[in-house]
Formats: sequence, structure tokens, C-alpha cells
Amino acid sequence: MSKDMNRRQFVGRSLIGSAVIAAAAESTGASALGSSVKGLPAGKIGGVEVSRLIIGGNQFSGWSHSRDLAYLRDLFKAYSSQEKIMETLEICEENGVNAIITSSSGYLAKYWKERGGKIQWIAQVHPQSDDLTSDIKRAIDEGAVGAYVQGGVGDSFVKNGRVDLLAKAVDFIKQNGLIAGIGGHSVEVPIAVEKAKIDVDFYMKTLHHGNYWSATAKEKRVEFNVDSGSPYDHDNIWEIAPEKTIEFMKNVEKPWIAFKVLAAGAIHPSEGFKYAFENGADFVCVGMFDFQVRENVIIARDILSGELSIKRQRPWRA
Repeated sequence: MSKDMNRRQFVGRSLIGSAVIAAAAESTGASALGSSVKGLPAGKIGGVEVSRLIIGGNQFSGWSHSRDLAYLRDLFKAYSSQEKIMETLEICEENGVNAIITSSSGYLAKYWKERGGKIQWIAQVHPQSDDLTSDIKRAIDEGAVGAYVQGGVGDSFVKNGRVDLLAKAVDFIKQNGLIAGIGGHSVEVPIAVEKAKIDVDFYMKTLHHGNYWSATAKEKRVEFNVDSGSPYDHDNIWEIAPEKTIEFMKNVEKPWIAFKVLAAGAIHPSEGFKYAFENGADFVCVGMFDFQVRENVIIARDILSGELSIKRQRPWRA
């Protein structure tokens, strides 16, 4: 997409093509990748059908990777009123996005009850070394279909040699009938989990290239430092070794949900989505405001329908 083309122009030019793609997929009930939800390709994690584009929930809670823009979190919170969140979730479902990954649940309960929404909740959970189950129980009780150990927690457990805690968390999630995953910013997380043969249903692993101006220089990137809150974490990069991640995940047979694929807004979706899907991700999770959803769905459909001709080596695992 031309850098001179704004969002409204792009959506206007793309709507007709997208409608054709959606109509074709709806008429067959499937796509080249399997099933679809309102024309948006989907895959299965365990027994749960999930759209290949998933909305993240950080923007609703005010959590933003603001780099040096100190006001950004307050702006996110001010924009994301309860009404605006409801509208955004409705737009998602109208366009085939059938799942959200977030730690919050209050607005989801409201959405399900008051709007009759059906969007599925994959909960981001934060088990602690001295309390592995309380946050998971909350997700179970409040209607999640799945749960995964948040990336920072996954990083910390692996860094400190406590992969056994990840195994126990996954077992507890699965014992309660939810699909279970483990997240990480470091590729050492899935490496350790695979070595320990933990029976996860999916991975949440960051993936984006580093070719944007604010990215940390390669020689200054430190393992386990990403999103750590340390003095050396500059909140500007979430995948320090994309080549290593891509190479390792080629042989991983579990579904992979890639997150931070846009490097928190530094990379355009047409570029970030293609990079993620081309390099092995089965799903992408992206924080989206209401005005971004339709364009992102169009881009994802175009990529997954072959319109943007991706060259993928890793088999689809979902």
C-alpha cells in the first residue's frame, strides 16, 4: 500500500474486493485454510474455532507501549469508554473476528449480556510462583474458553529455571476444560517448553522484523529484557531475534498465535501481517480500535486468500 494513501482511502478502495472474498468464502463455508467466520479464515485450537485475526485487549485497559509518549496510556483510557468498547467488539464480530485475548473480563460480561455478543475470550493469566491457580480460576469462572500464561510471566519462569510451574499451570487450565497456552517474548520460552514436553494447545510468541527506526540496535538487544520493566528496557522492541524464532517454530507442531506483530504501531498491518503469516504464525493477535478493525480484516483476508502471495514454509498447524 502506498504510504500516501490514508486509511479511509484504503478501506474505500478495498471494500468491493473484500466483499467478493467474503461472499465466496461464505458460499463455500470454507477457505483454502479450512473454515471461515464471515469470510475471515479461521483455524481450530483444540476444539475451539478461532479467526486467524484476533483482537487484543490492551488498548481497552489503557495499556500501551508508548515509547517516550507519556500521555498515551491516559489517551487510550479516555477513548475506550464502555460504549466504545461495546461498539468495537460488535464491529469485530460483524467482520468475522470471533476471539479476543485480554486479561480483563468485566466489559466482556457486559457485552455478552447487554449486546448478545458471542466473541470468545482467551484469557491472559498471571500465575505466581506461590499461587498458580487463583488468576486462572477467575478466568474459568468468568467465561473464558482458553487461557495462556502471559508472556512476561513465561519469560520470568523460564529465565529462573521454573519450567515446572508452566507445566502445572497448563495442566490446571486443561483439567478445567479450557484450551491452554504459554506466552513469551523470548524464543527461549517455546524452546524450554518443547524440551520439557509440556502438552500446550498453543503458543503465544512475539514476531516482528526490526526494520523500523526506533528499534533497539541488534548489538544492544538482551535476552529476557523485553517488556521486563528493567532500566534497559526501552519499550520499543518485542522480538529481538526474529530469525531464531522463525527457524525454531518451523518444526513446532502446536498452533502459534503471534503477537506484537506491528511492533506496537511501528509497522503497518499490510507489512506486519504478511511477515507473521509468511514466517509461520497460524494466527495474529492485534490491538485494534474501532476505526482500525475493518481495514485490518481486509488486509488479513487479502493475505490469507493469496491476494498478496505469501511464501510460507511452516505447515498450518491449526
